[in-house]
Amino acid sequence: MPVLQYESIKRNLRPIIDLVPDPFWWGSFIIGYIKVIAFMGLTTSWNNSWEFYFVNNYAVSSVIALCFTLLFFSVPLLFKGRSRLWVTWVFSAILAFLLFADLVYYRGYGDFLTLHLIAQLANLEDLGGSIVSLIYLPDALFFIDCLLGLLLLIVKRESGKEIRRQIPWFLLICVLAVGFIYSAHYRYDRVENGQNQIVFRICWTPTDTMRNLSPVGYHFYEGYVYFKENQVIELTPEQEEEIENWYVQHQEDSPADQYQGIFAGQNLILLQVESLENFVINQSYNGQEITPTLNRLVQDSIYFPNFYEQVWNGTTSDAELLTNASVYPVRRGSTFFRYPLNEYNSLPKLLAEKGYTTQASHPDNAGYWNWVQALTAMGFANTLDITDFGMDEKIGLGLSDGSYLRQMLPILEQSEQPFYDFIITMTSHGPFDLPQEYRELEIEPQLDRTKLGGYFQSIRYVDKQIGMFIESLDQKGLLDNTVIVIYGDHEGIHKYYNDELAGIQPQEDWWMANDRKVPLIIYKKDMGPKVIETTGGQIDVLPTVAYLMGIEEEKYAGTAQGRNLLTTQRDYAVLADGTFVGTSKELEDHAIKGLTLSDLIIQSNYFDQKEK
Repeated sequence: MPVLQYESIKRNLRPIIDLVPDPFWWGSFIIGYIKVIAFMGLTTSWNNSWEFYFVNNYAVSSVIALCFTLLFFSVPLLFKGRSRLWVTWVFSAILAFLLFADLVYYRGYGDFLTLHLIAQLANLEDLGGSIVSLIYLPDALFFIDCLLGLLLLIVKRESGKEIRRQIPWFLLICVLAVGFIYSAHYRYDRVENGQNQIVFRICWTPTDTMRNLSPVGYHFYEGYVYFKENQVIELTPEQEEEIENWYVQHQEDSPADQYQGIFAGQNLILLQVESLENFVINQSYNGQEITPTLNRLVQDSIYFPNFYEQVWNGTTSDAELLTNASVYPVRRGSTFFRYPLNEYNSLPKLLAEKGYTTQASHPDNAGYWNWVQALTAMGFANTLDITDFGMDEKIGLGLSDGSYLRQMLPILEQSEQPFYDFIITMTSHGPFDLPQEYRELEIEPQLDRTKLGGYFQSIRYVDKQIGMFIESLDQKGLLDNTVIVIYGDHEGIHKYYNDELAGIQPQEDWWMANDRKVPLIIYKKDMGPKVIETTGGQIDVLPTVAYLMGIEEEKYAGTAQGRNLLTTQRDYAVLADGTFVGTSKELEDHAIKGLTLSDLIIQSNYFDQKEK
């Protein structure tokens, strides 16, 4: 009787059971979601082996991760019978492998797999040993459910034949998941403009983009960006002619001066300083110089006080593009993320033709702003990321500038000369929380606790490290044959915390004005001072430095959007938002048009196509 009752109940519940996805699907989905959350915790921790860290605003990201995981596993619901079970297993295996591959790649490069990287699988030919060294035993946990599921499918060969297609469930999941994701995108990206949360936007570090979207969402969005936004466009004949005419109008017939080629054959160090603004140069607080080293260097430098930041969405990476390639960044997103493989007639290529060895270094992960891939394509023969340095002192985002610059010294000493080294600092990045033992300026506690006080302390710290770095170069005999170009990548306190300045009391006029200027200092030992008042910007670094290094103007006249600030008769800069500054008002339309044309140049990979 109990058996008959069980069969009767089972028969009566069959219509309801048929409406609900099978247990194998539910188990695969739930375990998959747990693995997704675990992955997000692993890749947002400082130690990315098997330590977890979950950021404060994880609630929205967790729900978005749930929605993307549901969408991923909704596809098997379109199948019936044992096909459903096998398709579910295949999707579980795909997710497991994706998480595993992303985690391994992240450990080595601070980035996740992309279609750009997959297109370059040939580069992995000699990296087998390195890849194996990045795999840890606990990584096998990603695959345990797949192995158990496979065994279950093999042992229970007759199970699942009665499973029906569940299109209503598929549609319900799609509607609810897509609805929530879109509502989150509308609220956080469009209404709040990313102030509290970001969904569909590429962040400066891949971990933030992944955390906001989840691994599944990250790869979905990365694929969308790759196919919809990153594809090389084909210029019309009219557009090509427009670009060519712009470059013709851009050229000047300025006479050479005494600075032409004065540094030819000498080593070049381009030092990009994080968040360094011009208003702190030659400025003091309570009788204390904020930048005593830079103030001293200006006395043996060509100094440009009317030099503007021109970065856009790519911030730091945009500065690298502007200075080394002399083109404006794209109007949407990061150029290094969207077009990392573009060809440019860049400063490293121009110097390589003169016999220079070229190298770029960041004390951070290779994936930050996708800088390694982009700068390699730009022509740097060698790149050094955080894996090439000892992490013996962490301040803020990563390796301290003091440790970084100390570790760069033996590298420079062993470099084949003449060399061009592009060096990027990090410690003065916001929020300017410098450790107490390094806060050397004597500032009242109420100011020292503010972002402005922290900014002064951070810049003073970096200034000191630059001084020690240059002194060591001198002691090692490198400084006599080396020119050092120092500039800020973008504003710091005024760019990110300008609203807080109004609340600081007492106020001083010299720190209140947001003029969007960063310093450009071209230092050579015992050179003597020279101040160039001409208005310019980061896009002018390449033609200016190339002129000093003895590179013929015809080598870059048809590719550089910047001007030689030492000889130009034109006084202007175009800021990233289209603002025109300077006295050459008659050139405003031409200058601003350069922004639009730069978009076409980058999106079409113009210089590569031109060479062909």
